[in-house]
Amino acid sequence: MPDHLHLLIGANESEADLIKFIKLFKQRTGYEYGKKYKVKLWQKSFYDHIIRKEESLIEKTRYILENPIRKGLVIDFREYPFLGSMIFDINEL
Repeated sequence: MPDHLHLLIGANESEADLIKFIKLFKQRTGYEYGKKYKVKLWQKSFYDHIIRKEESLIEKTRYILENPIRKGLVIDFREYPFLGSMIFDINEL
């Protein structure tokens, strides 16, 4: 999305720290972006939502993938150049 980012991430360990992850992610990507474009990339805050049921994982994934459609950027989410998944085959969703 031109003005925000959706990430669907999971934790494999009980010690996983979402706040630390987001902080490092924003720090590293923001630093590289700032070097290249000379502007800030991220706002200070973020919004998170915990998925509690496994069956809603695909539903949430489709919501994220269909966001560019709702914003009128593409007709089919597969056309959006900034999407991907390390778990799901995009064409099967």
